Amino acid sequence: MRTFVIRAWAIAALATASTAALAESPVARAQASRPAQPEAASGYRERAGVQAHRFMAVTANPHASRAAFDVLAAGGSAVDAAIAAQMVLTLVEPQSSGIGGGGFLLHYDARTRSVRAYDGRETAPAQAGPDLFVGRDGEPMAFFDAVVGGRSVGVPGLVRMLELAHARHGVLPWARLFAPAIRLAREGFEVGPRLHGLLARDPSLREDPAAAALYYDAQGRARPVGYRLRNPALADTLARIAAQGSLALHAGAIARDVVDAVRNHRRNPGLLGERDLAFYRPLEREPLCTAHRRYRVCVMPPPSSGGIAIAQMLAYWRAAPAGTRLATPDGRLDADGAHRFVEAARLAFADRDRYVADTDFVALPGQRIGEPVAAVRGSLLDPAYLASRAAMIGARSMVHAPPGVPGGAVEDGASAWSPELAATTHLSIVDAHGNAVAMTSSIENAFGARTMARGFLLNNQLTDFSFAPTHDGRPAANRVQPGKRPRSAMSPTIVLDRATGALVLVIGSPGGPSIVSYVARVLIEVLDDGLDLQRAISLPNLGSRNGPTELERGRVEPAIADALARRGHPVEFVDMTSGLHGIARRCDARRCRLEGGVDPRREGLALGR
Repeated sequence: MRTFVIRAWAIAALATASTAALAESPVARAQASRPAQPEAASGYRERAGVQAHRFMAVTANPHASRAAFDVLAAGGSAVDAAIAAQMVLTLVEPQSSGIGGGGFLLHYDARTRSVRAYDGRETAPAQAGPDLFVGRDGEPMAFFDAVVGGRSVGVPGLVRMLELAHARHGVLPWARLFAPAIRLAREGFEVGPRLHGLLARDPSLREDPAAAALYYDAQGRARPVGYRLRNPALADTLARIAAQGSLALHAGAIARDVVDAVRNHRRNPGLLGERDLAFYRPLEREPLCTAHRRYRVCVMPPPSSGGIAIAQMLAYWRAAPAGTRLATPDGRLDADGAHRFVEAARLAFADRDRYVADTDFVALPGQRIGEPVAAVRGSLLDPAYLASRAAMIGARSMVHAPPGVPGGAVEDGASAWSPELAATTHLSIVDAHGNAVAMTSSIENAFGARTMARGFLLNNQLTDFSFAPTHDGRPAANRVQPGKRPRSAMSPTIVLDRATGALVLVIGSPGGPSIVSYVARVLIEVLDDGLDLQRAISLPNLGSRNGPTELERGRVEPAIADALARRGHPVEFVDMTSGLHGIARRCDARRCRLEGGVDPRREGLALGR
């Protein structure tokens, strides 16, 4: 059922013969311009897990966690708390998400023991076409030439998605949920080390007059740590949305100012129009739920690629020899398990880049346009197909996995890379009635399009489309099309007990395409290896996007790296700044408790009662 409502670092070239041809392609030339991961590392702090019995909120910022906690304490639902937290994040974490962007939300209903998926992903404007990011020379644009300005701005969907979820699952009045963010925007908050560092390093945000006045002094220096940052323009915008609903953002004066900022950008104007904003619709979708051991793992369907990729990786893990572990009982990575995990990621990313896009525009193998993802014959989740792919994992690394051909799928599409980046946020919430929300939201690159309107930054989500619309004469599934939603790796995840339908785990992360590996890693370490959630989140990150084997810089033991290199892995140490925030529900004979896990790589907070 679908419901419509108004309301890097640079990828190194692969040093293998199998990728030599790709290295000369327009796609590869665009890929070579990929910037450093914008959500740069800001230090690692050991974190202790937090326990509660009634409710819990885990978000990327203490201010947002406190807003969510207060809503839950007042009897609000998980969706109510998510809205309050997200509005605060728009203010305090402007690099990562906000009302100028989009997101995905999974909701667990404790009464019916069911999961629903809400899609607030941005859409391409009606005037956008496949050549949006192709330069006058016929080649894909350099990444930041595309990002900065109006060209990259998609139709924001976050507020309307939250409005839809509130209509379905809200308890407290809509306007009340905006009060914490409005108050904080007027009174101000102290700039922390993470925000200061990101502001100081960003080369483009100062070009926008409104952003420059807010985040920098007259000499162009970033507001220092401890500076009380007030954003009265955002407070006014939020007050209008609180009073009028999403209509305040999608029509009228605010919408006109957004369109003006996009279409009249001084050096990179875009195509967003008032009709695009007015006619945006969030979607209610069937979640993608797959069996894993004694669990039911529910993830986002397309346009999220994360759900399918995670489901595939879990299948490849289940096919591993008995006794294979990713993490040892004492909380270390296991070399054999690490090899298996990275190879599973390669296989998943090969299929992702070839096939996955907005399924309202492009059919998945074995399925029709608009169909919910299912494990049917000839599909990407066909058990026979997954078994054949799992058999490709051997003693040595594949280095670069080819896409599969499920069910003899016709090879009429092209594999295409898109420069998704890591500036995103995730929150996990469980309310006093046992309902849960996993929500991942984003404006894509850090500070989005570096374009501000009415106190908030606009997204650059259109750069999540493939820059090259074709390759070797074949269309890319994730090419730009009017009204289409760009492929995303955002993977909010809810895990249930298969036998009872009871809630087990709520998890997700920012991190661009690496989200897939971040979330899959924690799922395996918690569900298969039996680690507690905080320990799993704190373990080193690793993965592959079908290129180098990426290991978290400074955190993966040399012995693991050496063991992988001996198996043929092209190992690279990189910053892998995940933002894994989750809640595990564990029960004994007496009662159930909630265990909150916070990523030590960021400044999040778990609060519960």
